[in-house]
Amino acid sequence: MAGTGKDSGKNGAPTRLLVVGAGVAGQSLVQEIQRDKLSVQPVAFLDDDPQLIGKEICGLPVRGGCDDLLQVADDTGAQEVLLAIPSSGGRLVRRLVILCKRAGLPFRLVPGLRAIIEGDVHFEQVADVQPEHLLGRETVVFHDQAAASVVMGKRVLVTGAGGSIGGELCRQIISLQPSHLILLGRGENSIFEMVAELEPLRGKTKLIPVIADVRDAVRLENLSGCLSGKKEPRLACDIILHAAAHKHVPLMEDNPEEAVLVNVGGTKNLTRFATRVGAERFVLISTDKAVCPSSVMGATKKMAEMVVRTAAAESDSTRFMIVRFGNVLGSRGSVVPFFVKRIAAGLPLPVTDKRMTRYFMTIREAALLVIEAMVMGEQGTTYILEMGNPVSILELAENLLVLSGYDPAGIDTGPGINITGLRPGEKLHESLNEDYEDLLRSDHALIRKTKPANGRDLMDAKDLKTGCDLALAGDVENLRLWLAKTLNQSTLAQGPDLF
Repeated sequence: MAGTGKDSGKNGAPTRLLVVGAGVAGQSLVQEIQRDKLSVQPVAFLDDDPQLIGKEICGLPVRGGCDDLLQVADDTGAQEVLLAIPSSGGRLVRRLVILCKRAGLPFRLVPGLRAIIEGDVHFEQVADVQPEHLLGRETVVFHDQAAASVVMGKRVLVTGAGGSIGGELCRQIISLQPSHLILLGRGENSIFEMVAELEPLRGKTKLIPVIADVRDAVRLENLSGCLSGKKEPRLACDIILHAAAHKHVPLMEDNPEEAVLVNVGGTKNLTRFATRVGAERFVLISTDKAVCPSSVMGATKKMAEMVVRTAAAESDSTRFMIVRFGNVLGSRGSVVPFFVKRIAAGLPLPVTDKRMTRYFMTIREAALLVIEAMVMGEQGTTYILEMGNPVSILELAENLLVLSGYDPAGIDTGPGINITGLRPGEKLHESLNEDYEDLLRSDHALIRKTKPANGRDLMDAKDLKTGCDLALAGDVENLRLWLAKTLNQSTLAQGPDLF
């Protein structure tokens, strides 16, 4: 793409740049371009502030507002558009992308506000537009020194290490220089690929791939050293980040046995493992679907939270905690890559309901905040990530059509959007906390915390065994009844008619 400071416009001439935003960020970028004689030529500003229109800033005219982009681009011969408003929301970005598509101009933007809070804006930070920009998400400020003080020289185990969240946790953890990074997963190919990706980055960290299923209590007992009678665990670790789980709501409605065995039974196996190997910290990755659950997936993740709270109540050494957040933008199998594949195939985007909303954050953002919460490490605490405002799924579908060159307003043809109706277990809107959970501030602006009072939301061991036995026996009807009774959610007793 033109305008990086390396490329030039037609016949080697500097790329003519139209800058949207005449504030501090825009002025800083223009001044840098002029001072360093970069191979781009700012030709004008656009700004929606009526008091700026008609003025000259940094030697450039403010030619109008954002809606004037098509005319001003034509008048000035602009070849590229740059959004220099770090605090811009998703709606503004989407609006400008549509206008740039109509003008046939490439469009890029400066990093989010948090990414430049500690320094000046530089032209080299300018980036292509990604789905998260259309949603208005910003970059997390990561306190890496505090995290390194907890992780450096320690043995860290990540379950589900071949998945989207688990893999990103591995990428972020490796930079904190643990002595060992243990990648546990049941898919050998995904673990192999993750180890290969991390190998050039590992420094002195030893990478240990472990192919294992968290459902398999005997395998984990063996890894803990308990079955061999050894005093030292076979797979010693100081920190456990438990990301392995079944996450797809419709699939788990059809396969409740698997959801219970992995999400509930697997978490119980891991908490037992953590205690036996003497881990210092244990973090369960949870989801907003665990709040007042209407689906099997949500119910089993709520039970997983209960298992961890019970372990915290019983432990004097390992610090057990939970990190709960909403959907992750771009994770494997999530709505964004699904929609992107549909658009590429020319197929309409299925949206279950025009009113449906979800919370979103980027994979990197989620992983960094999980590590921040792990560093806080308060026993039995549920950390809830700040997700911003819920996003309309219909708007998300429209955003992706825009990025693919289609205008949701229908000016051109495209794959379009189909409204399909709610699927079993789905809600129109999700919540991040239960009504009875008192939310408190933490040491990080994007993390809140809560701790249920009076021993609420603990998991009885006998009751857990009953559920796992029903799942192993394939007794789906009674398994659903068990879920509904345990969580006092009658709708969980009803399931789809598979055959």
